[in-house]
Amino acid sequence: MLSLPLLILLFLLIPLAELWFLIKVGSWIGAFPTVALVVLTAVIGAGLARRQGLATLARVRAAVARDETPAIEMLEGVVLLIGAFLLVTPGFFTDVMGFACLVPALRRSLALWVLQRAVVTGHNGGPPGAGDKPGTHTLEGEFRREDD
Repeated sequence: MLSLPLLILLFLLIPLAELWFLIKVGSWIGAFPTVALVVLTAVIGAGLARRQGLATLARVRAAVARDETPAIEMLEGVVLLIGAFLLVTPGFFTDVMGFACLVPALRRSLALWVLQRAVVTGHNGGPPGAGDKPGTHTLEGEFRREDD
Protein backbone atom coordinates (compact mmCIF):
# COMPACT_ATOMS: atom_id res chain seq x y z
CA MET A 1 0.00 0.00 0.00
CA LEU A 2 1.22 3.47 -0.82
CA SER A 3 2.07 5.71 2.08
CA LEU A 4 0.32 9.04 2.60
CA PRO A 5 3.37 11.22 1.82
CA LEU A 6 3.91 9.32 -1.43
CA LEU A 7 0.25 9.76 -2.42
CA ILE A 8 0.43 13.49 -1.66
CA LEU A 9 3.61 13.73 -3.73
CA LEU A 10 1.94 11.91 -6.63
CA PHE A 11 -1.13 14.13 -6.45
CA LEU A 12 1.14 17.17 -6.64
CA LEU A 13 3.72 16.00 -9.16
CA ILE A 14 1.41 14.46 -11.76
CA PRO A 15 -0.78 17.57 -12.22
CA LEU A 16 2.30 19.80 -12.26
CA ALA A 17 3.95 17.61 -14.92
CA GLU A 18 0.72 17.59 -16.93
CA LEU A 19 0.45 21.37 -16.70
CA TRP A 20 4.08 21.86 -17.72
CA PHE A 21 3.74 19.51 -20.69
CA LEU A 22 0.45 21.11 -21.79
CA ILE A 23 2.14 24.52 -21.76
CA LYS A 24 5.10 23.17 -23.76
CA VAL A 25 2.86 21.52 -26.36
CA GLY A 26 0.71 24.67 -26.48
CA SER A 27 3.78 26.78 -27.22
CA TRP A 28 4.79 24.41 -30.05
CA ILE A 29 1.44 23.88 -31.80
CA GLY A 30 -0.75 26.60 -30.33
CA ALA A 31 -3.44 26.72 -27.64
CA PHE A 32 -6.44 25.69 -29.74
CA PRO A 33 -4.80 22.60 -31.29
CA THR A 34 -3.58 21.55 -27.84
CA VAL A 35 -7.05 21.80 -26.33
CA ALA A 36 -8.52 20.03 -29.37
CA LEU A 37 -5.96 17.23 -29.00
CA VAL A 38 -6.80 16.79 -25.31
CA VAL A 39 -10.54 16.68 -26.08
CA LEU A 40 -9.99 14.30 -29.00
CA THR A 41 -7.99 11.83 -26.88
CA ALA A 42 -10.69 11.98 -24.20
CA VAL A 43 -13.48 11.26 -26.69
CA ILE A 44 -11.61 8.47 -28.49
CA GLY A 45 -10.46 6.97 -25.19
CA ALA A 46 -13.93 7.06 -23.65
CA GLY A 47 -15.37 5.37 -26.74
CA LEU A 48 -12.73 2.64 -26.70
CA ALA A 49 -13.13 2.14 -22.95
CA ARG A 50 -16.90 1.82 -23.36
CA ARG A 51 -16.57 -0.72 -26.15
CA GLN A 52 -13.98 -2.80 -24.30
CA GLY A 53 -15.96 -2.49 -21.08
CA LEU A 54 -19.06 -3.93 -22.74
CA ALA A 55 -16.97 -6.77 -24.18
CA THR A 56 -15.54 -7.46 -20.72
CA LEU A 57 -19.04 -7.43 -19.25
CA ALA A 58 -20.10 -10.02 -21.84
CA ARG A 59 -17.14 -12.21 -20.82
CA VAL A 60 -18.15 -11.85 -17.15
CA ARG A 61 -21.71 -12.93 -17.96
CA ALA A 62 -20.45 -15.89 -20.03
CA ALA A 63 -18.18 -17.02 -17.17
CA VAL A 64 -21.04 -16.77 -14.67
CA ALA A 65 -23.27 -18.75 -17.04
CA ARG A 66 -20.60 -21.49 -17.08
CA ASP A 67 -20.55 -21.42 -13.23
CA GLU A 68 -17.00 -20.04 -13.22
CA THR A 69 -15.66 -17.22 -11.08
CA PRO A 70 -14.95 -14.27 -13.40
CA ALA A 71 -12.10 -12.91 -11.27
CA ILE A 72 -9.77 -11.98 -14.14
CA GLU A 73 -12.57 -10.38 -16.12
CA MET A 74 -13.73 -8.35 -13.12
CA LEU A 75 -10.20 -7.11 -12.45
CA GLU A 76 -9.89 -6.23 -16.13
CA GLY A 77 -13.09 -4.21 -15.70
CA VAL A 78 -11.50 -2.32 -12.80
CA VAL A 79 -8.40 -1.61 -14.91
CA LEU A 80 -10.67 -0.41 -17.73
CA LEU A 81 -12.48 1.90 -15.32
CA ILE A 82 -9.19 3.35 -14.11
CA GLY A 83 -8.06 3.72 -17.72
CA ALA A 84 -11.27 5.53 -18.67
CA PHE A 85 -10.84 7.88 -15.72
CA LEU A 86 -7.26 8.61 -16.76
CA LEU A 87 -8.34 9.23 -20.36
CA VAL A 88 -10.98 11.82 -19.49
CA THR A 89 -8.53 13.57 -17.15
CA PRO A 90 -6.96 16.41 -19.16
CA GLY A 91 -3.31 15.82 -19.96
CA PHE A 92 -0.97 13.75 -22.02
CA PHE A 93 0.76 11.66 -19.34
CA THR A 94 -2.59 10.45 -17.99
CA ASP A 95 -3.69 9.74 -21.58
CA VAL A 96 -0.67 7.51 -22.13
CA MET A 97 -1.41 5.60 -18.90
CA GLY A 98 -5.11 5.41 -19.81
CA PHE A 99 -4.44 4.07 -23.29
CA ALA A 100 -2.04 1.53 -21.76
CA CYS A 101 -4.98 0.28 -19.64
CA LEU A 102 -6.90 -0.31 -22.89
CA VAL A 103 -4.29 -2.68 -24.32
CA PRO A 104 -5.79 -6.16 -23.70
CA ALA A 105 -2.46 -7.93 -23.12
CA LEU A 106 -1.28 -5.34 -20.59
CA ARG A 107 -4.66 -5.29 -18.88
CA ARG A 108 -4.79 -9.09 -18.53
CA SER A 109 -1.18 -9.19 -17.29
CA LEU A 110 -1.99 -6.61 -14.63
CA ALA A 111 -5.13 -8.51 -13.59
CA LEU A 112 -3.18 -11.78 -13.32
CA TRP A 113 -0.44 -10.03 -11.32
CA VAL A 114 -3.03 -8.72 -8.85
CA LEU A 115 -4.70 -12.13 -8.58
CA GLN A 116 -1.40 -13.84 -7.83
CA ARG A 117 -0.82 -11.49 -4.91
CA ALA A 118 -4.39 -11.53 -3.60
CA VAL A 119 -5.07 -12.95 -0.17
CA VAL A 120 -8.44 -14.60 0.36
CA THR A 121 -9.76 -14.38 3.89
CA GLY A 122 -12.85 -15.64 5.64
CA HIS A 123 -15.31 -13.69 7.78
CA ASN A 124 -12.98 -13.71 10.79
CA GLY A 125 -9.91 -12.38 8.99
CA GLY A 126 -8.26 -15.76 8.53
CA PRO A 127 -8.46 -18.35 5.80
CA PRO A 128 -11.94 -19.62 4.98
CA GLY A 129 -13.12 -22.08 7.63
CA ALA A 130 -10.38 -21.14 10.09
CA GLY A 131 -11.39 -19.94 13.52
CA ASP A 132 -14.85 -21.49 13.52
CA LYS A 133 -15.95 -22.69 16.94
CA PRO A 134 -15.07 -26.33 17.53
CA GLY A 135 -18.04 -28.63 17.25
CA THR A 136 -20.13 -26.23 15.19
CA HIS A 137 -21.24 -27.02 11.69
CA THR A 138 -23.16 -25.12 9.09
CA LEU A 139 -26.08 -26.96 7.60
CA GLU A 140 -27.74 -25.87 4.41
CA GLY A 141 -31.30 -26.77 3.57
CA GLU A 142 -34.89 -25.64 3.47
CA PHE A 143 -37.50 -25.52 6.18
CA ARG A 144 -41.15 -24.74 6.67
CA ARG A 145 -43.23 -24.20 9.75
CA GLU A 146 -45.83 -26.79 10.38
CA ASP A 147 -47.50 -25.11 13.35
CA ASP A 148 -49.02 -22.29 11.24
